[in-house]
Amino acid sequence: MSLRIVVTVKYVPDATGDRHFADDLTVDRDDVDGLLSELDEYAVEQALQIAEDADDAEVTVLTVGPEDAKDALRKALSMGADKAIHVEDEDLHGTDAIGTSLVLAKAIEKAGYDLVISGMASTDGTMGVVPALVAERLGVPQVTLLSQVSVEDGTVKGRRDGDAASEQLEAQLPAVISVTDQSGEARYPSFKGIMAAKKKPVQSWDLSDLDIDADEVGLENAYTVVESAAERPARTAGTIVKDEGEGGKQLAEFLASQKFI
Repeated sequence: MSLRIVVTVKYVPDATGDRHFADDLTVDRDDVDGLLSELDEYAVEQALQIAEDADDAEVTVLTVGPEDAKDALRKALSMGADKAIHVEDEDLHGTDAIGTSLVLAKAIEKAGYDLVISGMASTDGTMGVVPALVAERLGVPQVTLLSQVSVEDGTVKGRRDGDAASEQLEAQLPAVISVTDQSGEARYPSFKGIMAAKKKPVQSWDLSDLDIDADEVGLENAYTVVESAAERPARTAGTIVKDEGEGGKQLAEFLASQKFI
């Protein structure tokens, strides 16, 4: 029986761009370029490696987001994933991590799965809680923050590295895992992969396809909300210490005033 791997990915604003909040205090995604979250690339890579080691496996990438989120799916498909699912619905605007986990879990159940792989966090929200929330909703084990992972005989195994020690963890499939940026460098899409991705299937679902009511998601029904936001202050010129015989003393005084020494 084929090993069904679902990788959850997110389309995020480019961290190098000039990001802003919209009037409703959600991220203004129309004002900045987006891309596949870098941390999710590690999840795609681990899924592809597991699939390559399996006798028979299929990798599906899943995202929840606006029309442009298809760009994240195309990147994952060009890396080597087999197919993609895009959940898009106007009522999803402003959905928080809890609502997103509901949508992901419903989509994963509809798609069919043995193993769900996520990145350790998104590069925009950086909450890192969605894999655990999805596992809870699916009612399956979670093995998170793995820097090494493998699947054998219906069991997923991995190593979690902490500050003082490393843990060896395992869970019976079906299960949800997340991987860190130490799990292995993500492959770069080849020209052949980019061309092949154009022919791979991308399914589009909305809330009705997942039997989710609009009042379960969206900004008005979010458990978390941004109450206020302010622009980051513009960078100012630094303090220049001219060495005219007292430079060392002035530098020490400045560092001491800033509590660096």
